[in-house]
Amino acid sequence: MSCSSGRRGAADGRRTSLPHEFDGKKYGKASLHQREWGTKLIAELNLQGSERILDLGCGDGAVSAQIADVVPDGEVTGIDASRGMIEAARPKERGNLRFLQMDIDDLNFVEQFDVVFSNATLHWVRDHRRLLANAGRALRPGGSIRFNFAGDGNCSNFFSVVREAMAAERFAAHFAGFDWPWYMPSVEEYAALVHASGLAEGRVWGENADRYFADAEAMTQWIDQPSLVPFLPRIPDGARARFREHVIAGMIERTRQADGRCFETFRRINVSAHKGRGLKEPFQDESRTD
Repeated sequence: MSCSSGRRGAADGRRTSLPHEFDGKKYGKASLHQREWGTKLIAELNLQGSERILDLGCGDGAVSAQIADVVPDGEVTGIDASRGMIEAARPKERGNLRFLQMDIDDLNFVEQFDVVFSNATLHWVRDHRRLLANAGRALRPGGSIRFNFAGDGNCSNFFSVVREAMAAERFAAHFAGFDWPWYMPSVEEYAALVHASGLAEGRVWGENADRYFADAEAMTQWIDQPSLVPFLPRIPDGARARFREHVIAGMIERTRQADGRCFETFRRINVSAHKGRGLKEPFQDESRTD
């Protein structure tokens, strides 16, 4: 999910901000493409039905519930830092499915899972050295990770429009010192991180998932949840509606096609790797400062 994964650490492991808060119900209505990606990933996992799976950044729990359907004799644990997301997910809980409000940066599981999975979330995490170390530690020997998240070139239209809005005279003062909330690497950059992580059989590849939203309303729902969430708290209450309207108008003008659909670039990073058998603790998180 394109949802909060918790505090974003800088590349050296510093914690720089608190979790963003999301409206899980609104996100559920705006996240059709994330669910489509999740369904595709689940089909690729080749699950046998008894695996224990950790879903990082589970959002409203829709994809976690799909995974739980495939592992009736296993267990799925979904985590998300956003209380709004977890509140939307909790009604989906059942015998083999549970949800925890937890920051991805604070993962402390040790050899508990056969698969660590994440769909459309990890671009919200800035310290991927820590992430890969913690994911590896959470895996049982022989377990695997499977990630899909935004990479270089993602959301090029939204980024252009929102940066223009942030620089506009009436809004610029509110964004002094603003910390850009996403990490969207190139395939080559991320492949180097995976190679250095100690994970085995690491594969990293790109994917073009560009999308046409059905109409301006569908595009607007996606802008509201989750895309604008990191920006609005910087703006006083009386000016937030104007900033939102500025961005939405700019996006519709920039992306609307002759048939009424609206276009955005979605470029994905895919990651697959395994934890070698017999290696008890090969993952050292050198980014930790606490």
